[in-house]
Amino acid sequence: MDREMTPREIVAELDKYIIGQTEAKKSVAIALRNRWRRQNAPEDMREEIMPNNIIMIGPTGVGKTEIARRLARLARAPFIKVEATKFTEVGYVGRDVDSMIRDLADIAVNMVREEQTGSVQDRARGHAEERILDILIPPEGPARPAGAQQPGFVLGPSTSHAQEDSSEPSAAESEEDNLRERTRQKFREKLKNGDLDEREIEIEVANDQSPMLQVFGPMGLEEMGMNLQELFGNMGGNRRRKKRRLSVAEAREILTAEEAQKLIDMDKVTREALERVQQSGIVFIDEIDKVAARTGGDRGGPDVSREGVQRDLLPIVEGSNVTTKYGMVRTDHILFVASGAFHVSKPSDLIPEMQGRFPIRVELDSLNEEDFYNILTQPKNALLKQYAALLASEGVEITFEDDAVREVARIAAEVNSEVENIGARRLHTILTTLLEEILYDVPDVIEQSRIVVSADMVRERLVELVQNRDLSQYIL
Repeated sequence: MDREMTPREIVAELDKYIIGQTEAKKSVAIALRNRWRRQNAPEDMREEIMPNNIIMIGPTGVGKTEIARRLARLARAPFIKVEATKFTEVGYVGRDVDSMIRDLADIAVNMVREEQTGSVQDRARGHAEERILDILIPPEGPARPAGAQQPGFVLGPSTSHAQEDSSEPSAAESEEDNLRERTRQKFREKLKNGDLDEREIEIEVANDQSPMLQVFGPMGLEEMGMNLQELFGNMGGNRRRKKRRLSVAEAREILTAEEAQKLIDMDKVTREALERVQQSGIVFIDEIDKVAARTGGDRGGPDVSREGVQRDLLPIVEGSNVTTKYGMVRTDHILFVASGAFHVSKPSDLIPEMQGRFPIRVELDSLNEEDFYNILTQPKNALLKQYAALLASEGVEITFEDDAVREVARIAAEVNSEVENIGARRLHTILTTLLEEILYDVPDVIEQSRIVVSADMVRERLVELVQNRDLSQYIL
């Protein structure tokens, strides 16, 4: 993260994409800043300062996931979003909870590798261009094998040993070398200027096809499956290379990627990635309420499995060591952010130990009509701006009158209150229905370059669906 960003500045950045939910933003901003504070604390205290994990409570579509995703981008930290319902208790068929840390390690390695690739990109591109030049202007023939008679040596009539005739290259050879270098330099300039991009050449590339093997089962088997996949991949297709005929432009990209991999120290990448995971990793566990045992009734059946998932999650959240193919990962200082709607269950239905590992509880507010209006107009990635960009690619400018935007917001709030509250996701379904004909008719039927969406158009296309509650339940 930017070390100069204060909690207020973090909230200001989140405000660009997320409307409302001030308390949730403050909590995650403090948690993010505390990570930097811990890394700058006295060394003897760093290991003692534990992250304050957060549980966000609120209906669907109010911004829980988006807050966590934007937080990770601000922190430039390894981030993974997992669904609690995807995991099963040890002994059941499904994914074990350790897999989230293994996936987080994969993400971190890819992140660091991309950063390292960017730092060596210029050198890698230079090496790739030299390889292309070797194809366009082949170097001189291969060196003779050891023991073979070399040019410039003659055998005397009465001796069996070689006598040196001349150690200096001839004038013809020197001129040939100069001509080759001048030609190579001309082609190098053409290559840099893009004059040769359309020419086709034949290159050798790695064969990406390798046997696929995936094992799901109790703890340890999944990791074993990944190791077996890597082993068989190395024994098989990954080591073979094949020839492909490509344009110079395509070949340059492929060869640049290959050369960049040669310049990267993967051991260093792995060490840095594991350090990032342990010090700044963020795990977002969605739908945590789905593994909470419901209050009352008998505690048999699926509730047992739900509590089992919680018990398996507990050591990961508390801090433990997880084996990955890159090495051991400690989870003590990974920040865990959980979220759930808790419509049927409530946070107190989680096992007490799990509740204790999420000391920060934040309740997110339901969205009202004014929130919907702000969501449509204010964020940098607002839906109206997205649709405007889509139609602009067809040469069509679409404009939404303010009354039309407010009418869309009013309808979204009304449908949410009468059918089912799905938060801001309702705006997606309403705008898709509203603009369906326009998106279908452009560019075949609609030829005008400017379309204005008015409040009357919104009411005309949506009012019937809103009034027919049975129909709106499926369409809106």
